[in-house]
Amino acid sequence: MAAKDIRQLSVEDIGDYFESIGEKRFRAKQVDEWLWKKSAKDFDQMTNLSLATREQLKKDFVINHIAVDQMQRSSDGTIKNAVKLYDGMTVESVLIPTEKRITACISSQVGCSLDCHFCATARLKRMRNLNPDEIYDQVVAIKEQGEQFFGRPLTNIVFMGMGEPLLNYNNVIAAIDKITGDKGLGMSAKRITLSTVGIPKLIKKMADDEVKFNLAVSLHSAINETRSKVMPINEKNPLEDLIDSLKYWYDKTRRKITYEYVVWKGINDQQKDAEALLKICKAVPSKVNLIEYNPIDDGEFQQADPAAIGLYVRLLEQNDVAITVRRSRGKDIDAACGQLANKGEN
Repeated sequence: MAAKDIRQLSVEDIGDYFESIGEKRFRAKQVDEWLWKKSAKDFDQMTNLSLATREQLKKDFVINHIAVDQMQRSSDGTIKNAVKLYDGMTVESVLIPTEKRITACISSQVGCSLDCHFCATARLKRMRNLNPDEIYDQVVAIKEQGEQFFGRPLTNIVFMGMGEPLLNYNNVIAAIDKITGDKGLGMSAKRITLSTVGIPKLIKKMADDEVKFNLAVSLHSAINETRSKVMPINEKNPLEDLIDSLKYWYDKTRRKITYEYVVWKGINDQQKDAEALLKICKAVPSKVNLIEYNPIDDGEFQQADPAAIGLYVRLLEQNDVAITVRRSRGKDIDAACGQLANKGEN
């Protein structure tokens, strides 16, 4: 029988364990600090425990730490990690540097169960959810890379990597609790953004759970028929239900929603598409990130002409909706939005 991963235990559970082997209960707090605050990768690092205690821990537990199996660096400074998990599966995470920020783009699932037609990750079968520690370890790895390669601390975290975070709700929330907690990395929740395709009942649950991080919605069309064609989840979760949940979110949290939006040629590049987006933006306080499209080989989706982008920008700015046109980073290493697909594994 495989040894249990000690990071699946609470500090109280570890205290019970120490009592059962005749050790002092306070050792649990020391171990917990090594695991989460100091991100220890093995028991030998826990130097304030006796050698005998460390050896006993090695017999009874493991630390299923991730390993950065492959690191690719883009010409623009972006770093993509192929992250090997304890069971041999792989996910990808990305470090995105700008002048003022080091942002970690984190995965929450191995593969994805959603079928968004424009996204490379959606072509992978969903294998399993990531555990809280596997999500946390991705953040630590990028934090260390930011310090090593850029001499700067990690400033922001976005759950925009592989998988749908809300379909791994409990583990994602548990990981964020560790990332933001005083006994973990101590990062501000205001610097974390969770991106979702929009699952209304879980958006409402987040609001009820009084989460402190930011919410982004991968929208891409404010017309049901169009959105359902590119994002099949919209058929069961139409825009009316999504907007209702976002109003609920805003009423509870008083925090603006960010809409992530790609404009494609011949799909959502007309005046009616921009006007539909404006209507949704007026329904709930929000801002828009227009994202450059990153092709995924088959040519079905193509970046819209600059005139179509200009149409959106003008209409939203004229109506006092904050809009940013976001240039993609890391395209040359398939690290940009929608490109994470474990190509090294294929």
